[in-house]
Amino acid sequence: MTSNRLPENADSAAEPLMALEGVVERVVFAAPEDHYAVLRFRARGRRQPVTLVGALAGVQEGEELQVRGRFEHHPRFGEQFRAVWWYAVLPATVAGIERYLSSGLIKGVGPETARRLVEHFGAQTLEIIDRHPERLREVKGLGPKRLEQIVRDWQEHQGARKSLVALQGLGLGMALATKIYQHYGDQAVEVATTNPYQLVLEVSGIGFATADRLARRLNLDPLAPARLAAGLLHVLEEAAGDGHVFLPRERLLKEAAQLLEVPEDALVPALAALEREGRLVREAHPGGEAVYRKPAFLAEVGVARALANLRLSPGKPAPLHLPEMLEEVQRERGLTLSPEQAQAVMAACREKVLVLTGGPGTGKTTIVSLILDLYRRWGAKVLLMAPTGRAAKRLSETTGAEAATIHRALEFSPQSGGFRRHAGEPLKADVVIVDEVSMVDIYLMYHLLRAVPPEARLILVGDAHQLPAVGPGNVLKDLLDAGVVPVARLTQIYRQARESLIVVNAHRVNQGAYPVLPRRFGEGDFVFQEVDDPEEAHRHLLELVCEVLPHRYGFDPVKDIQIITPMHRGALGVAALNHDLQERLNPHSPVYPFGERAFRRLDKVMQLKNNYVKEVFNGDVGQVWDYEKETGRLLVDFDGRLVPYEPGEREELTLAYAVTVHKAQGSEFPAVVLVLTTQHYMLLQRNLLYTALTRGRRLLVLLGSKKALGMAIANDRPVRRFTRLAEKLRQAAGVGLKPAGAGAG
Repeated sequence: MTSNRLPENADSAAEPLMALEGVVERVVFAAPEDHYAVLRFRARGRRQPVTLVGALAGVQEGEELQVRGRFEHHPRFGEQFRAVWWYAVLPATVAGIERYLSSGLIKGVGPETARRLVEHFGAQTLEIIDRHPERLREVKGLGPKRLEQIVRDWQEHQGARKSLVALQGLGLGMALATKIYQHYGDQAVEVATTNPYQLVLEVSGIGFATADRLARRLNLDPLAPARLAAGLLHVLEEAAGDGHVFLPRERLLKEAAQLLEVPEDALVPALAALEREGRLVREAHPGGEAVYRKPAFLAEVGVARALANLRLSPGKPAPLHLPEMLEEVQRERGLTLSPEQAQAVMAACREKVLVLTGGPGTGKTTIVSLILDLYRRWGAKVLLMAPTGRAAKRLSETTGAEAATIHRALEFSPQSGGFRRHAGEPLKADVVIVDEVSMVDIYLMYHLLRAVPPEARLILVGDAHQLPAVGPGNVLKDLLDAGVVPVARLTQIYRQARESLIVVNAHRVNQGAYPVLPRRFGEGDFVFQEVDDPEEAHRHLLELVCEVLPHRYGFDPVKDIQIITPMHRGALGVAALNHDLQERLNPHSPVYPFGERAFRRLDKVMQLKNNYVKEVFNGDVGQVWDYEKETGRLLVDFDGRLVPYEPGEREELTLAYAVTVHKAQGSEFPAVVLVLTTQHYMLLQRNLLYTALTRGRRLLVLLGSKKALGMAIANDRPVRRFTRLAEKLRQAAGVGLKPAGAGAG
């Protein structure tokens, strides 16, 4: 379960909290992003079900709850009971017991095993498991190993139950209570009640808001040093989520003071204490001080120093007959490079570090393929990599060579929690080529550079006009702005690419010009469908994806067509579109209950976080393939590899018929339907539109309004990211480095 959330001013309400106890009949709505849920609740002593609302996302159907809150009248939905706090109790009904056992709490017990147990033992099932486990042999289909595992896990679960009940009594949901217990064991309740802010620093998934709610319940001092320190760290963590590597001191203090509702002066000692403890680093910068979390500071400094050292380290000299080799490759391939392309290839073979940048249709893929060919003839070992699985697969397809994700190339170790490849055990390569560098954040670039051998060459390929990485930093832009790393810029659109209106329009948008907007489907690869009303656009989109495009072009609506939208919420947001597209495109497949999400066989799904153990990364797209009823595991097909998901990993997956622009970055799709209306006005930016346009390979349908399009093109003021990598690169380059640019375009 997810954590519950106190409504604003709940404790100041005049009437006392009411208590209800009962069973969840149905989850009407659940939003994992903000934990809000609407439940149909069968409360004991009441004839009619109660509509239960509040921070209840993650609660399961059939689960027994104790709830405290107040009845209120909603003008549209009528009487509701708003939960202030709740916790789960052991179920007493047969349906509740079956759902409880199916939840994934007991390893090896999924929906099918739970059904067998309950069918055999009925309402006594939990008592039998607890007191007479030998009787489990009566259930057909359960082997000795499975029975042993069930009994062992149940006993461990019962040992933890007192702590879990106590933590839930403090207002924590089952999922968070379980995480805390797993981290601290028998000390969980003591830690949570004496210093809840310690949870933020040490337990994944526990945020500041959760700890602060818990602290208020425990009447802890709002000026306690632990609270002030946690607030400062939380603001920096949130800033990292927005792409910032640091925050100016003044902004940090102001935002933390607003969050904590304390004077800024009260935060100064806490800031100094965090610096003394080595959690924060302060650094002078023009106009004031930059405040970093220490790992971010070390990563930024590390990237600058590593690039400087790599450029200074001697490498294998390029062959004297390199120009002749390049001529030979062109003849064999029937190519004639332009001067800027030839110059880029020569630079990639002569410079220790090179940034290769250019927009769509300028030949980046061709250049990378040629560079790869030349190095192979030279006898060099080349490693190709990209930030995401889909980007790596596309790089493999375009070059004909094996490419890996950066994470896989660096060999993440689940045991150590780090990468096996680093300065002491570097990559075995003479040349490292990294594609889609705009998607690489400061941390990943730091780990990558640590693993590049000093004698190797490094070629970083990317489009500086794409959206920056989801994580902190703006590495590619900073490399270009610093002016100390050689850069090869590809600017000319070549003949074949000029025939693509996708490519032409992407460049027009990037230059601030209005795109060409053909309205009819024909032989071209770009079509504009004008509609601005969200409901009408929603209906038109479903018709396009489910009928028009598959009929006219033969596209598979699931595998070939990708809907891209800037928003999560609303009629044209990711959530609503995914729900409706699942109903239209996959209505009859078996439904697999997986936590609060209901997937169907062959559903298109996306991974939401990096999972190094599974080797599946944020943004990877797959298809639901199967479901193991006995264990509750979901099997997902990622490019021919079946990956299992346990019930406790349900938050890692989401439907992917529609995705945001950020999630689509680094991927190409046969057909893209891009939604752009004035409803998206807060997110309309030129680099967002440019990134979205370049995702379509054979067809791009722009569904929206000219006004929204104009707003996006006019907004060329991308949100500033606080990073000092460019300055640090220049500082590092000042230590004996020659000026950049030799041999580069």
